Amino acid sequence: MDNRQTFLSIIIPTYNEAGHIVRTLNKIHAANETHHTEIIVVDGGSTDDTVALAAAARAIVVQSERKGRAAQMNKGGARATGEMLYFLHADSTPPTNFMHDIHAAHSQGVKSGCFRLAFDCHHWFLRANAWFTRFDLNAFRFGDQSLFVTKAVFQKSGGFREDLYIMEDQEIIHRLKKHGKFAVLNDNVVTSARKYLENGIYRMQGIFYATWILYYLGYSQARLVKLHRRFVRR
Repeated sequence: MDNRQTFLSIIIPTYNEAGHIVRTLNKIHAANETHHTEIIVVDGGSTDDTVALAAAARAIVVQSERKGRAAQMNKGGARATGEMLYFLHADSTPPTNFMHDIHAAHSQGVKSGCFRLAFDCHHWFLRANAWFTRFDLNAFRFGDQSLFVTKAVFQKSGGFREDLYIMEDQEIIHRLKKHGKFAVLNDNVVTSARKYLENGIYRMQGIFYATWILYYLGYSQARLVKLHRRFVRR
């Protein structure tokens, strides 16, 4: 019986991610597991083989009553036993030494943070876009960068806002920074460029910028979701 205390709980929200979840989980398993971890996949009602594939890949699978990344990630956070929570998208793979890097940052007093971003496509515009994620500016924070946070700080902050279906990853950063040091670690999470390729790289970036601006202008989530569904091809 393994009586080690869990340091890191990796939480992955999913919905029909059969094409990506195994690769992401295999990358996690291949990492240097110096510290005891658990992997929690929180599914929002997938109709493909996501759940079966995640379970076969040795993840703890939790079904969320509500679909939506915020609700699913909060569900995973409540289920987690780790001192540190690490939220990761299903189509993103963390750096090889991400566990060591997060532990080192935590040892230096960092309470929350993320990695830099890279895409699995080498288009110059995407490389340039990702380059800016090295700066600790909220304008350059994206959910694809992943997010680590102590469970204590996550609970103090109130978790993700479940009324947000867009910008929930960025909104929480403002609150987390009020509870301790935030750091952008010097390595890359590699995320899928599928939305850019399916929608056109410049067109997709324009949609993201427009969404960001409209969010800060106070547009309602209902209007943002409607616009997103209208313009983003899936």
